[in-house]
Amino acid sequence: MRLRIGIVLLLVVAGAATWNYFRPIPAVAATGTVPASEVVAGTPPTLPWPSHGSGAVGEEKLGFIASSGNEQPIPAASVVKVMTALVVLEDKPLQKDQAGPTIAITDADVATYNADAANKESVVEVRVGEPLTELQALQALLIPSANNLAETLARWDAGSIEAFVAKMNARAAALKLSHTRFADTSGANPGSISTPTDLMALGMAAMKQEVFVQVVGMAQAQLPVAGIVYNVDSVLGQSGIIGIKTGSGLNSGANFLFAANVTVDGHQITLYGCVMGQSTLDAAFTSAKSLIASMQSALHVHREIARNQAIATYLMPWGAQSDLISSVDVDLVEWPGMVKRQRLDTRSIVVDQPLAAGTREGTDHLVLGDYNLDIPLVTADPLFPPGRFWRLTRLSV
Repeated sequence: MRLRIGIVLLLVVAGAATWNYFRPIPAVAATGTVPASEVVAGTPPTLPWPSHGSGAVGEEKLGFIASSGNEQPIPAASVVKVMTALVVLEDKPLQKDQAGPTIAITDADVATYNADAANKESVVEVRVGEPLTELQALQALLIPSANNLAETLARWDAGSIEAFVAKMNARAAALKLSHTRFADTSGANPGSISTPTDLMALGMAAMKQEVFVQVVGMAQAQLPVAGIVYNVDSVLGQSGIIGIKTGSGLNSGANFLFAANVTVDGHQITLYGCVMGQSTLDAAFTSAKSLIASMQSALHVHREIARNQAIATYLMPWGAQSDLISSVDVDLVEWPGMVKRQRLDTRSIVVDQPLAAGTREGTDHLVLGDYNLDIPLVTADPLFPPGRFWRLTRLSV
């Protein structure tokens, strides 16, 4: 009897051990110490906003930083030409240093020139049959700010001014410029209105076009009939300024949409800004340079995550362990007081066969301003399946 009981017990133990051994290996989730949110250290500075009018500032990768807080849509004046150039370049792309297709100047183009000149607007002389390349037309539009070339480009691109203005407004909607409306292609019409924040976003979009950057950064250009034309942006090259566009001549005052390359913590970054409703262009230029200097002092480039830094850990029930580490360095432009958010996105793993070091197993999702990054995370060490003893003797897993 005892022997029979012993055999039964032995069979039960053997069965339980066999069942335990062949049970699936459990899935294990990574545990991390990533904070859900934190505030960038420091106190946001008081920026030297213009005493009247309004302004906004930002940085190429960080995006919008701050505005003067009193923005109202007012006539954008010749800053409108930034959208004109952007639509043309998106419809008829150019590579840097390419001249592009030729635009034959027509009677309509000469009539526009004569009418704008008679109205004492900013113009560049053209003649019937004059061959202007797309690049030269953009130079005439953006450097001396020729109103007549805005209409020439619009007709060439869309067939009519009305059709082109519709494209401009559609592009503004796509960029979410909710306080912007275009009534013409040059900004001579006071019905073309915007705000500094909207125009800064437009400038950031336009500066992604290499040819646009090339043109607005030119101090002068040579055109077939007009000869040498000079940039209305007289502070080009000062305070790191590389563009973008002035706008003046309307009763609402002078506007300046600007970009500047500056060095912060050993890194070159691009600052953006716009001031509107200034008493003169000189006042707009002075305000821009003050804002650039203040931003350069307040911004920092911080190594948020270092390559090989441990972000999370896989800890197996049988004692095996591997950190999840960043495969890259992550340097961010930071502005004091902004909120930085992180989220660990990793999958639960089943180690039923060897898992090599360097295997990608998730990301650290990081958001700060316009930064929206997924940082690859890889295993620091190899992971191996559990041994026989653990599989036979495990209890609850």
